[in-house]
Amino acid sequence: MKKILILASLLMGWSQIVIAQPGDAAAGEANSVVCSACHGADGNSAVASFPKLAGLGEKYLLKQLMDIRDGGRPIATMVGLLDEKSDQDLANLAAFYAGQVRSGSQANPDLVALGEKVYRSGVAERKVAACTSCHSPNGKVNAPAGFPALAGQHADYIAAQLKAYRKGYEDKTGRTNDGESKIMRTNAFGLSDKEIEAVASYAAGLK
Repeated sequence: MKKILILASLLMGWSQIVIAQPGDAAAGEANSVVCSACHGADGNSAVASFPKLAGLGEKYLLKQLMDIRDGGRPIATMVGLLDEKSDQDLANLAAFYAGQVRSGSQANPDLVALGEKVYRSGVAERKVAACTSCHSPNGKVNAPAGFPALAGQHADYIAAQLKAYRKGYEDKTGRTNDGESKIMRTNAFGLSDKEIEAVASYAAGLK
């Protein structure tokens, strides 16, 4: 029961971080030309270092876009690209990409067993919660809570973000925009490189 209450409090803290505003998908599409150079016309990037935005989740994506613009999530390749965008512009982009269908990815068969274990059970001895607690058993978007879809995302990108969060647990040069609860930093900090590689591959291969 204690673990359930702690998890619930973490989820509530994360979900309250951003209040999504209505976005106009058509306006977002018209404003997505620059984005398409890296993320693809429909949000399905061809290069693993650039995340697939298609189907990522409107609430989550809006928060990330705002954080990038406002300095809460520094990304070298995004510097200056969102500086002149209003909150409404970003909401429109989030609405457009949320409505796109994400392409699939394949898990590495050699990593499935370990990846599934971490994803579905966590790592209790290091206080790592199961990924299913927030990201759902099939890796689909958790829209009400603002958690992103993992299924179909590039495994290399998921792994890179987990390592960035892990670094951010103790070092502010890592990724730190998961709110005061530090829900991602706390969980990623307990994962080894091998576990990160495995769970990233497994999550990417979910359908």
